[in-house]
This record gives sequence, C-alpha cells and structure tokens, in this order.
Amino acid sequence: MKPISSGPFPLPHGLTRRAALRHAGAGFGMLALADLVARENSVSGALLASPPAPVLPKRKKATRVVFLFMNGGPSQVDTFDPKPLLKKFNGSPYTGEAKVGSNGRPIGHLMQTPFEFLPRGQSGLPISSLFPNTARFADDLCVIRSMFTDTAAHASGCLQMNTGSILIGKPSLGAWVNYGLGTLNDNLPSYVVMTDPRGGPIGSASNWTAGYMPAQFQGTLFRSTGVPLLDLATPEGVSEKAQRGTLDLLRSLNQFHMASHPAENELAARIESYELAYRMQTSALAAVDIELETAQTRERYGLNRAVTADFGRKCLITRRLLEKGVRFIQLYSGGGHIEDTWDGHNDCVGNHKLHAAETDQPVAALMEDLKVSGLWDETLIVWGGEFGRTPTSEGLGKPGRDHDWHGFSMWLAGAGVKGGQAIGSTDELGFKAVEEPVHVSDLHATILHLMGIDHKKLSYFYQGLDQRLTGVQERQVVTKVFA
Repeated sequence: MKPISSGPFPLPHGLTRRAALRHAGAGFGMLALADLVARENSVSGALLASPPAPVLPKRKKATRVVFLFMNGGPSQVDTFDPKPLLKKFNGSPYTGEAKVGSNGRPIGHLMQTPFEFLPRGQSGLPISSLFPNTARFADDLCVIRSMFTDTAAHASGCLQMNTGSILIGKPSLGAWVNYGLGTLNDNLPSYVVMTDPRGGPIGSASNWTAGYMPAQFQGTLFRSTGVPLLDLATPEGVSEKAQRGTLDLLRSLNQFHMASHPAENELAARIESYELAYRMQTSALAAVDIELETAQTRERYGLNRAVTADFGRKCLITRRLLEKGVRFIQLYSGGGHIEDTWDGHNDCVGNHKLHAAETDQPVAALMEDLKVSGLWDETLIVWGGEFGRTPTSEGLGKPGRDHDWHGFSMWLAGAGVKGGQAIGSTDELGFKAVEEPVHVSDLHATILHLMGIDHKKLSYFYQGLDQRLTGVQERQVVTKVFA
C-alpha cells in the first residue's frame, strides 16, 4: 500500500495530526485548524527571521540585561533592608503570623544582623557593610524591598524567578527578551549563562530554557575558563574548506526536508545553530580571552585574589560580551546546595560574608566599566536570588536563617532606572512585604518595560493560547523604578 504523505514526499515516521485531518477529509476540523495554523505560522515566520522582528518597542531604554543571580536566597535584613528592631528583640521568640518555615521547620528566635548599615551616597540609601564596593554606586541602585514569590523551595523558586512559573517547561526571561527583540550580533549567542564552579542552580538548564519556543532563543552555557563552549573547536585534521562544505551539505539536506514540513520550526532553529556555532569558533574564543586586558583591569575585577577570581572572570567576560552585542547575560553566584550557595541555614553570617566577598568587588568593577564605556545607559543590571531569608535564626545559638518568600529585596540599576531609592517595605521585623508588594511577575513586567516591551502584548501562541511571561493574572509595572 502506497504511504500517505503530507506533501510530495512520504512521511518517514507516519502521519502527523495535521496530515491525518487533511487526508481524512475532516472539513469542519480543518476550518478550525486552518485558523490555528495561520496564527502559528504568522508567529513562527517572524520568529525564524534573523534577527526576529521587535515586538512593540514603546519605551526602549535598555538594550541589554545583566542578571546577577545570587543562588540560594540572600537575606534581606543582612543586605539591603535594615531592621533596627531586631537588635532590640534579639533572641526573643517570634510571635508573628507565620507558624512554620520551609519544609515544616519551626520558626526560630529573632536574630539581629551583625552587619552595620550606613547611609551611602548623596541619597543616603542604607547598604550593609557586606558590600563596601557596591555601596559606592548607592545613588544608582533602586532597591525593591517588598518582593515576594509563591514558593519556599529552591528549585521552584529559581524557576519562578527565571521563567515566571514554578513548573518546568516555560521559556525563561532571557528567552522572552531574545524572542521579543532579536539579536544585536551575528557571531555570538544573544543569551549567555555562566554558572558557579561549585555547580548550577537546582533545576539546571530549566532555568535558561526556551521552553515551548524554538531552541534558538534558549540560553547558551559559557564556561569562564578555557574554551567557553565544549566541542567548539574544529577537529584536528579538518580544514576550514572541508568544514564549510560539510555544513553547506547538511544545510541543503535540512532545507530540503523543511520544504515539505514548513511548520517544523525546530529544524529551522537547528540549521541556524550550526551556522552560529561555525561563526562562534573565532568570536567566542576572543570574547573570553581576558589576557588581552591590562594587569590593572584584572586586578580591579579581583582576578589576583582567590576569593574573587571566578566571579571576577565572569564579570570581566560579561563586559566583553556586552561590548560585542550579547543582549542577555546571567551570572550565578553560588552553586550546588546549602553553604555552597547563599542558602545560609547553618551559619547565615559566615555564609554571607563569603559570598558577598566573592561578588562585591567584581560587580562594582563591572558597573564602573559600563559607566566609562557608555554602555551603562543601555544596560539594565538586576541583582537578587529566588527569595530571601527570615529575620529569625534556626534556633538559639544557631546563626542560620530559613527561607523567606513573603518579603525580600532585589535591586535594579542602569538603563532607565531611578537610583538612590528604596521601593516598598517589609514589616518592622523584615518578615513580610507590607507596603507596595511586588510579585516576581511584576518584576518581569517592569524589566520588559525597561526594554521597551509591553508585557501584555509580548506573547507566543502555544496550545491554543497566547502565552505570556507574566501569565494571565493582572500584573503591574513598578513605575517608581523609572528615571
């Protein structure tokens, strides 16, 4: 029996749902399907252009984003949200609303911060002594003290901060920005991720996935030392001419197949990924060659000190990638679990001293260089983790803090941001957001707005719905952020 095909060529793996409906003569079904296909193709056609068409850039301030992800959850009351009452009631039992912490842990005793908060800059923004270098940029920081999220678990918390959802499979913030605005360069990925050498975040690549979008929008994992991408170099003995010929043949075969399967946009993304990998063989290596930097620059980023060397390299590479047109870069501080991250259950004081020391100098050096180069006015910087930590200890004499998803701090700086201010507040002890609460999806809407994108109009048609990063609930852009 002659096989049924969806075009001039037989399908090697059987019928697709669309082909089955067409050949079965399901007329009424095809009427509905034709509308869905038209909408899908109108999206995918724009998607697979290089670069994709911008989506309604009404207020284009930032063209690039650097997301400094403090994996594990930094404590707000030890960093950017001073609470003097904790000193007065230090060691007292907590008698507020919350009865249990994460994973059923009992709420401990109130614990003051050992770190001094001082007014910084002309604005007088109070910043913890953990960040003496970042504090030099106090007048550029917009601290949101009233963040909250929907989950107390690290895996789902990281996912929600990155994708807007606690469930795996949704496109990440970087993928949405990449989809909405396209690329600024032809030789490097538009979305780069650098993790901590101690490990990645719980949830791994789900945090920088493209989800249901074509793979071309997902984050590309870079290593901060050595070859930035595994298997990037041409195999020994293969000439450039031979490699180019192989890629041309592969492209022709893929395009031949795609001609009879126009809806398979994943194949188009794969074709482009091969071409990008070829172009990156020179560009990516040059981007991470920090030996080209002066000794003074490497010292400013802390490459000469063991505690700052890794994050310093990542920040220095970030500056170079921004200069080359990479649009979205995410750096992770902390990897693996518990004390290797900002997850200070056992000793929040020692934990935060370590991780703040690893990141403070490199972050300040990056901010300084962006100001000098002129990229500051085009680059949005985001700092924060998946949630915060409680103002209580894990028990008397135990200086650890539990997860706090009810209220925590993050900060923004750079393009379009009004610095030297704190927005919202937690209660008098720092446990819960009480004034101007900002949900994670509100933050995403604000970031998109700073990029010139209306979060209500940036959508991707999938499973019969116009999907959005900020979901279907009503979300608010935090207008106080804007300069």
